[in-house]
Amino acid sequence: MLDDRYTLAFKLYPYAKVADQDRDAPVRHPVVVMGGGPIGMATALDLGLQGIPVLVLDDHEGIGMGSRAICFSKRCLEVADRYGCGEAMLDKGVVWNVGKVFHDDRQVFEFNLLPEKGHKFPAFINLQQPYFERFIIDRIWQAQKEGAPIEIRGKNRVDAVEEHGRYVTLDVMTPDGPYKVEADWLIGCDGAGSPLRKMLGQEFEGRVFEDNFLIADIKMQADFPVERWFWFDPYFKSGDSALLHSQPDGVWRIDFQLGWDIDRKEELKQENIDRRLKQMLGDDVEYEMVWSSIYTFQCRRMREFRHGRVIFAGDAAHQVSPFGARGANSGMQDVDNLGWKLGLVIEGKAPESLLDTYHEERSYGADENILNSTRATDFITPKTKMSRIFRDAVLDLSEDHAFARPFVNSGRLSVPCTYDGLSLNGPDELPGGPARSRVGSACPDAPLGGDYLLGKLGGSFTILTIDADAPESVEVDGITATRLALSASDDATGALAERYLGDAESAVYLIRPDQHVAARWSTCDETALRAALRHACGKD
Repeated sequence: MLDDRYTLAFKLYPYAKVADQDRDAPVRHPVVVMGGGPIGMATALDLGLQGIPVLVLDDHEGIGMGSRAICFSKRCLEVADRYGCGEAMLDKGVVWNVGKVFHDDRQVFEFNLLPEKGHKFPAFINLQQPYFERFIIDRIWQAQKEGAPIEIRGKNRVDAVEEHGRYVTLDVMTPDGPYKVEADWLIGCDGAGSPLRKMLGQEFEGRVFEDNFLIADIKMQADFPVERWFWFDPYFKSGDSALLHSQPDGVWRIDFQLGWDIDRKEELKQENIDRRLKQMLGDDVEYEMVWSSIYTFQCRRMREFRHGRVIFAGDAAHQVSPFGARGANSGMQDVDNLGWKLGLVIEGKAPESLLDTYHEERSYGADENILNSTRATDFITPKTKMSRIFRDAVLDLSEDHAFARPFVNSGRLSVPCTYDGLSLNGPDELPGGPARSRVGSACPDAPLGGDYLLGKLGGSFTILTIDADAPESVEVDGITATRLALSASDDATGALAERYLGDAESAVYLIRPDQHVAARWSTCDETALRAALRHACGKD
């Protein structure tokens, strides 16, 4: 079910015939993105803002229907902000930091995901996926006017792919018939069901959990606070567990755990959804149905995210359960990781082998997400009698005893992945430096007067110095790292020093274009800095 608020802007890029369709030979494109969802569009935006021509082929003509993903993390918003659309998402979204967990009719405990100040973005916003996609597409349109070479073709369905070593040929079907295009690089962002993955004979590996969950998005006037509420064994008996979230436009997301052996068609009947909602909300609460769906937990990924000139991102590469908000958020981290690497390779500034580190780092992130998601799923849906006894004991103890609360798992919420011990990492030589900004980590934000640190880092290599000397720039084989010179005194709150100095008196950080820490020292050694920059670009 769906109402007009999700369909008004559906046809954002209606089909139009292009010159490629009438050519005698296929036209070669530097990058083709297959799939026009949020991850495909963000990939196109990232590359287009670098000046790299990119073509998006989508079998639809605009935004997908249904609210689907709604929880977007601080890190995801920071990435979107670097692309120029984070503030619009924040303005529209519902901000939340607090979550509460209930067992039956008792609150077990509550948590705050961002208790500290000094960040531009909150821990999470709730924003329906169509809005999230629309803000990315709006930014693409603006970027096109500014000269970004991004092209979107709606109603262009890819039916077959053939690899040729240095390029890929795609058979494309349109309302005017078939045609072919070629791509130096093909990025698969075509979702969990990924036709591209099947064309290449690739499979997911992992678990499908024997349970079903009903999503009901409803519009109602309610006095619930803007928080994440999760019930184990809810007193209102609408399911084995339940989840409540607020969304923009007075819409509320409710999830009900249904069990495994169900009749999906029967459960999606309006009268049966109404029965569950009334059990939870009461007979006197008026609401309007917006959207409903049933989903099954799946924690799976491809064995390899890169196959020659074909690279997979987002749900096409990996799947996790919705509890923890790790799907779209991890997909945006894929884009963040892939964009700068592919850009350097296309520009001839880095070896093609740099792209192997995309799989290395993002499969590491996928495994972390799958581990957390699997643990949450096993806790929410215990499969044995002893698991159930353990879970209920933890919930009972958590109401009065703090030691038990870390064991409660209603979904460990998405945080940026730290690439500990992976191959692009350089030296970590900052004695007393904070663990949160160690090598491999995503840079934490910090206030700088009326601005914020991440906004000053931008999307290229940066030498961040705090009360330390360093060259204004360093260049290695056409790749330049530019200095951002700061002092601990630039932030009266002390957050910059706490997050980047720790017990050190000065610091020099080499920051990657995706704002992950590549290396850090207490003082600058230009030879070591150049070596670290070279290493971060895969040139060793």
